Amino acid sequence: MTKLWTKEPLLSSTLNLRAVKWADLNAVAKLIYDVCEADGDTTVAVTPEELKHEWENDDFNLETDAFVVETKEGRVVGYEELGNQNEHAHLRADGYVHPAFKGLGIGTSLLRRMEARAHEEMELAAPGPRVFIQSAMDSKDEEGRNLHKNEGYIPVRYHWRMEIKLEDAPPVPVWPEGVELRPFIREQHERAVWQAQNESFRDHWGSRDVTFEEFTHSRFDDPEYDPSLWAIAWDGDEVAGVSLNRFRMGIGWIRTLGVRRPWRKKGLGLALLQHSFGEFYRRGMKTIGLGVDASNPTGATRLYKRAGMYAASEFVTYEKELHPGRELETQ
Repeated sequence: MTKLWTKEPLLSSTLNLRAVKWADLNAVAKLIYDVCEADGDTTVAVTPEELKHEWENDDFNLETDAFVVETKEGRVVGYEELGNQNEHAHLRADGYVHPAFKGLGIGTSLLRRMEARAHEEMELAAPGPRVFIQSAMDSKDEEGRNLHKNEGYIPVRYHWRMEIKLEDAPPVPVWPEGVELRPFIREQHERAVWQAQNESFRDHWGSRDVTFEEFTHSRFDDPEYDPSLWAIAWDGDEVAGVSLNRFRMGIGWIRTLGVRRPWRKKGLGLALLQHSFGEFYRRGMKTIGLGVDASNPTGATRLYKRAGMYAASEFVTYEKELHPGRELETQ
């Protein structure tokens, strides 16, 4: 039986659970940083500017989709949000409890409040698709993992944050015959790059095509957007592959590396990766990271290891089904 939000006092009288306000922005960003620091990987935290950008997503309503727990003194010690990943059926949760305040029922209270909100959100889903929540966390977070297991979630996927620390300039990339890089000009190239990104990730677990509006918000409205770090590989008038890069929490970040199907197994992925390494190296950044599905079906993990990267952190995604039905990817 699904556990929904109730008024049962899981929290002590010294703690208060409430909806998030814009005034909480810096406090929530600091909480996320503190949790990531305790987990040993601050590169996956967010700046206040990045968090603001996430909260401004059209599918996210701050007043209904995010919650905090605060002390009597007003210190934010817990945070949980719910996101609509796809058609109000694939839902994403993301939660944090300050290390000094674990064991006080904060995580359980937030997770149950989020799940109650998820039941409201799923009413907007069309009949037929399976409805589920996914929540990811550092695999070293035993308390978080046990909490999700106790609430009926099961582990379904692992992801890695891979990293390389360059001691010397990386190898010069070798491009497949007929493929060349051209500077990214947004007015001319944005739709071709958007379409290439969608096609490149259709083989990936849980992937869906993003709308152009979603692409615009996530890429061009990103506070760290820098088109000079984008590498777009062209074969004639077609985009063959992309590496959309930025700086993130003090390191270089390869946010999206994708190769369209007709250009795979020709060395293009390695060339894009090495080019990206070189661009960061020329700017004085020798630590470079990216995120990848540990079970990636296109061989990405082998490619990254071949380029000298290693798994610096591991994250596990837990899932809870709210309603059985057809998988969204197969509709």
